[in-house]
Amino acid sequence: MAKMLKVGDKAPVFQLPDQDGKTFDMANVLGKTALVLYFYPKSFTSGCTMEAKEFRDMHEEFRKEGAMVVGVSSDDVDTQKRFKAEHQLPFTLLNDEGNKVRDLYGAYGLAHTPGRVTFVIDKEGIVRHVFNSQFSADRHVAEALAVVRQLAQS
Repeated sequence: MAKMLKVGDKAPVFQLPDQDGKTFDMANVLGKTALVLYFYPKSFTSGCTMEAKEFRDMHEEFRKEGAMVVGVSSDDVDTQKRFKAEHQLPFTLLNDEGNKVRDLYGAYGLAHTPGRVTFVIDKEGIVRHVFNSQFSADRHVAEALAVVRQLAQS
């Protein structure tokens, strides 16, 4: 397991299946838009549902500021497809079976449990913000949006 990425680190580029089984390639995003990559423990749990709904409710704000939101968990594709549909999530959810990408980013909580960690990555692929809080699911969106707005102004 890698140490958690920190501000200034180059974000590892990866490919993962999305909720429809199609390949999401981060390399296709770089150079075009900032990326808000949020890792969450498990679909349909109370904290993860609240966090996803907040990202949903603020999704247009992220888009206006030139950022793409992507959620990542180890849930299987079918579970993520149901989670996205049930909560009308307008953004992509990725299946990180085996936690390979979570390992690359070091997105873990206490005792190596899947953490709730949000990374804001600029167009050049540099990590500009990391917010790690298992219990403050409500703060992930506000933290990420503030940084995305700063990036858009610079």
